[in-house]
Amino acid sequence: QVQLVESGGGLVQPGDSLILSCAASGFTFSRYAMSWVRQAPGKRLEWVSGINNKGDTTKAADSVKGRFSISRDNNNNMLYLQMNSLKPEDTGVYYCAKDSVKEVVAGKTDFGSWGQGTQVSVSS
Repeated sequence: QVQLVESGGGLVQPGDSLILSCAASGFTFSRYAMSWVRQAPGKRLEWVSGINNKGDTTKAADSVKGRFSISRDNNNNMLYLQMNSLKPEDTGVYYCAKDSVKEVVAGKTDFGSWGQGTQVSVSS
């Protein structure tokens, strides 16, 4: 079955950087778009960024555009999120999510497969 395992979260200071990773298994990774979705305490799920199946098209939420960068390695079934210039409002649990299509749909949060999440905390 589909398995998505995130890693790389932690406690950092404002302005720091982090790289999140998601190891995928149980499906043909290169066939599907992937996204990162986050949830801040007491708030709704927020789509952060997505990448198409080939890795040549990416989209990002306005709140992270220019600071976060999504990428994928289809040879090793890995998804990444490079997060720079982190802000306290970036705090939350970050989830890796598998789409059912090849192309990214910005803002989508109704994915069928999710990882367990990794906590990112940005605080001075």
